[in-house]
Amino acid sequence: MEATALKRTSLYERHVTAGARLVDFAGWEMPVQYEGVRQEHIAVRTACGVFDVSHMGEIETSGPQAGELLQRLLANDVGKIAVGGAQYSVLCRDDGGILDDLFTYRLAEDRFLTVTNAANHERDFAWFRDHAADFDAEVSDAIDRYAMLAVQGPRAREIVGGTAAGELPPRMRTGTVPIAGADALVCGTGYTGEDGVEVLIDPAAAPRLWDDLLGAGATAAGLGARDTLRLEVCFHLYGNDMDTSRNPIEAGLGWCCKEETGFIGSEAVAGARAEGTAERLSPFAFTGPGIPRQGNPVVRGSDRVGVVTSGTLSPCLERGIGMAYVRSELAEPGTEVEIDVRGRRRPARVESRPLYQREEEED
Repeated sequence: MEATALKRTSLYERHVTAGARLVDFAGWEMPVQYEGVRQEHIAVRTACGVFDVSHMGEIETSGPQAGELLQRLLANDVGKIAVGGAQYSVLCRDDGGILDDLFTYRLAEDRFLTVTNAANHERDFAWFRDHAADFDAEVSDAIDRYAMLAVQGPRAREIVGGTAAGELPPRMRTGTVPIAGADALVCGTGYTGEDGVEVLIDPAAAPRLWDDLLGAGATAAGLGARDTLRLEVCFHLYGNDMDTSRNPIEAGLGWCCKEETGFIGSEAVAGARAEGTAERLSPFAFTGPGIPRQGNPVVRGSDRVGVVTSGTLSPCLERGIGMAYVRSELAEPGTEVEIDVRGRRRPARVESRPLYQREEEED
């Protein structure tokens, strides 16, 4: 059987020219690194990195009952999103299992744009479309309308601002700003724990914007650094830290669930919140050498008490870190555990979120 060709973003040629190592990510040929994960990670923490995240999906919801539809679908309170606002949420099944985590931007009173994870986009869109039949609302697949660049780091706003013909929106706000000869939707969101923006722009305009950002001092960064950055600040990765077998309460995402809105799965989530869960997702750090990886058992004495969902060597903390589902009674910060890394037990400690926090600069 002939293999299905990988999809490519409008920045593919730029990645090839830059010598990126390209990998299959959710059916897309994407750059995992350029110069190296550590170098790109540090560039984002200290200055500015730019990521091609055009593989992410977009769904537009519009019409008189667009807000009501999204309120039914999304676990957070959609009614709290002002025009020009942004909100993180999860999409759940009736049993509370997490279908995806996503950001929704309110572009107008009755028009929204929801960004999905690449691997879940087709399923998410089908879920939106099927439920839209009960509302006076339309949903459309907008993935081909946008390229998406995430520009992150202490200098991100300075560098993007230098290419823009307008003011950038503050954190958790959105706005249309002319950039690189095209109108772009600029969003004050990101996945690194640093300040910055995500720019949604016509795919044809993306190469020029990429060139402008690199010319202004941004460092090209791949998905490898994106993963280490998000893990240092304990941001979830769908498929690792949550999926349909987990509910938002055990995944530590109860803060973005407002059961009173009656979203799909709200009763199951309310039950988990009231009764507690057998396991909880918790961050941890090694207290000695070693690098944890997804699937490593978490042990205590002779008992297996959990499993690692994400793990890496932290470039900033210079030790192994990760997240794991562990028995709820062991999920408190300070709890000592061990991680079985290929048959060798490595001592670790459950920590508080985030694992990495920028030190406040002295005046």
